Amino acid sequence: MNRLFSLTGKVAIVTGGAGFFGTPISLALAEAGAQVIIASRDGEKCRKFAETLQEKGLLAEGMALDLEEETSIRQFVQAVKEQFGRIDVLVNNAVSRDGFQNLEDIDKASWEKAQRINSTGLVLITQAAVEVMKPQRSGSIINISSIQGAVGPNFPVYGNTGMTSPVNYTYDKWGMVGFTKWLANYYGKDNIRANCISPGGYGPGVAQLSGKDEFIENYKRLTPLGRFADDDDIKGPVVFMASDASAFVTGQNLLVDGGWTSW
Repeated sequence: MNRLFSLTGKVAIVTGGAGFFGTPISLALAEAGAQVIIASRDGEKCRKFAETLQEKGLLAEGMALDLEEETSIRQFVQAVKEQFGRIDVLVNNAVSRDGFQNLEDIDKASWEKAQRINSTGLVLITQAAVEVMKPQRSGSIINISSIQGAVGPNFPVYGNTGMTSPVNYTYDKWGMVGFTKWLANYYGKDNIRANCISPGGYGPGVAQLSGKDEFIENYKRLTPLGRFADDDDIKGPVVFMASDASAFVTGQNLLVDGGWTSW
């Protein structure tokens, strides 16, 4: 059974691979045996994180990738193909939070700046990866969405903390789920799978908040498991979706939220 979850010999890209979600995702794929390419605009940060994985005997490389620039995307994918020969897994995890605001406050420039990464960049990196996956007749695309791509924002949960859920984020994450289903249905004939993982209540980010106790207590109270997610909670779902353990799973949105969306 363990061979189903093995990623030995697989090449996996994780965009935003050195960030909050990217760190445990990259680690999980490497621990399962994959050659992981950790990518973001901060190439140096990615390389340093890759070195920490290499020190553990894992296969990891850090590379620069600017999802705002089509040339950077094309060059990045070509470099991965030339160095490693294939692309088996693409984890679209990177997200720009630039200009994230409420509807009444947002302006055209801020909206379009975020979309260059969260929409256009997402499409272009996926397009480039699919070009490599099609001749292989295999591939797994994993889009990291959110509970905000499954239900509407619960604004009262923020209380008087001043926190909110910006309109951009809901728009982007719902769009990502729809994009996933399109990919799954169109490229199934090429044995390319596409799925979403939608986390909620990720703990390491919450731990850095200050003066947000009201939100933290409200969120835990409204989550059936009564806690925030930790790093290990994202690792299993990612390995499952990347591996042959999910060979007959495509077009799905796996909610990893402690039950938040099940009420």
